[in-house]
Amino acid sequence: MTGGHQTLALLLFSGFVAVTLGITTWVSRKRHGSAEEFYAGGRLFSPMENGFAIAGDYVSAASFLGVTGLIALYGYDGLLYVVGFLVAWLVVLFLVAELVRNCGRFTLADVVAARMSERPVRIAAGTSSVTVSVLYLVAQMVGAGSLVALLLGRTSGAAQAWTVIGVGALMVVYVSLGGMRATTWIQIVKAVLLLSGTVVLTVLVLVRFHGDVDRLLVAAADRSGHGSAFLAPGLKYGGSWTARLDFISLGLALVLGTAGLPHILSRFYTVPTARAARRSAVWSIGLIGGFYLMTIVLGFGAAAVVGPQTVRGSNAAGNTAVPLLALDLGGGAGSTGGTVLFAVVAAVAFATILAVVAGITLASSASVAHDLYASLRRRHGKAHSEVTVARIAAVGIGVVAIALGLLARDLNVAFLVGLAFAVAASANLPVLLYSLFWRAFTTRGAVWAVYGGLIPALGLVLLSPVVSGSPDSLFPDVDFQYFPLQNPGIVSIPLGFLAGWLGTITSDEVADEAKYAETEVRSLTGAGAV
Repeated sequence: MTGGHQTLALLLFSGFVAVTLGITTWVSRKRHGSAEEFYAGGRLFSPMENGFAIAGDYVSAASFLGVTGLIALYGYDGLLYVVGFLVAWLVVLFLVAELVRNCGRFTLADVVAARMSERPVRIAAGTSSVTVSVLYLVAQMVGAGSLVALLLGRTSGAAQAWTVIGVGALMVVYVSLGGMRATTWIQIVKAVLLLSGTVVLTVLVLVRFHGDVDRLLVAAADRSGHGSAFLAPGLKYGGSWTARLDFISLGLALVLGTAGLPHILSRFYTVPTARAARRSAVWSIGLIGGFYLMTIVLGFGAAAVVGPQTVRGSNAAGNTAVPLLALDLGGGAGSTGGTVLFAVVAAVAFATILAVVAGITLASSASVAHDLYASLRRRHGKAHSEVTVARIAAVGIGVVAIALGLLARDLNVAFLVGLAFAVAASANLPVLLYSLFWRAFTTRGAVWAVYGGLIPALGLVLLSPVVSGSPDSLFPDVDFQYFPLQNPGIVSIPLGFLAGWLGTITSDEVADEAKYAETEVRSLTGAGAV
């Protein structure tokens, strides 16, 4: 890339960083240090503000960079991510949003612990939440590294490494200084920037093909090298029985995983009432739905305008399809329009990564402080110490995410997020649904549900082609691949539900009918909600 690309993109990115740091500084001066302020922003956000923030939290680098790249490389099969990410919101809207807001205070464990022995449940749920968050963070770090490699002309691995470290340092600053209020406003700013940039690119793609979507699809298929197969199922997930099972596994993970993502669940605590939580979900569905419809146009646009071979040549996983598309739509390399559009898209993608990592880091540090620390060290009046622990935890989580991000930098970011969704659907969703809807559910059932989904999901990933045994794996030179699928959801999700059921029926504990009745009334009516 030319020096003009680099300079302008870095200037725009620096401008966004300056604005967000300004927001963080401003909010930190107003902050009172209470747990409610740090974890939930004082519960003062309106449904529209929270809807934009949820959209900002959910639409990550995986969507903007990874999904469009997968569509550009695999056509129809790349659309599966779009469908999965979007349909998942129906599960959130109908089963989770309002009920979680009524039953909890800050984290997923609050909902479960209301009926169970608090300590073991909080430790299990906190461990699971941190694990999911770290996996999700790795995807964002990989996206940051891919962008910088493109910006700097793939100069060196050191440039990618320093970028990942820089993103990690910024997210720690956002979370430790500003808490939920600063993170929410950063998400809102990022959502507006991302949606605006996506609209502009989508319009330019449609103008290039005179508004004829059929012409766009035909051009994409011709350029792909696969012909009509590019527009039909099976290019990525239809070659064998393992590929087809992988498709089912991925679909289950995407549709069911959103309702178990800690950083999405924590957003429903930032509004004052359950009705506001439901309206937030409606706002977010509209914004997210519009965005994913546009990513379809951008993915096929990248295939038609840039070409899958060029996309693959820049980044084997397809993570740079959108910036390359912007460069071409603006007039090509060396042109002023191409330079400006490329720089804007790169800056928006950076903003996306920064905002999302801030939200995930906050959710995971809240789990460490509010669930793990509070359970292991019971103290009276621990609100202020919890906030301190949360800030320290943000640093530790940042370090782990940076290290894993450097290790996994050659994998597709949407694929990495698919793994995080699988773990969330396996470990968090079963315990959440059982706690809300099963009268006989017990403490042992809750703990078994979490670990019964978490351990198999992580174990199967370690034994899958993702980690070893193939040229695209994390460790291509070794082979301890015993599980043939890349996504473990089809096995680990049922195991999570089965373990929760088995733990409950084998438990000597008698479920507390009064606590279940209280949870049921509170979840459905909001009576007694914090």
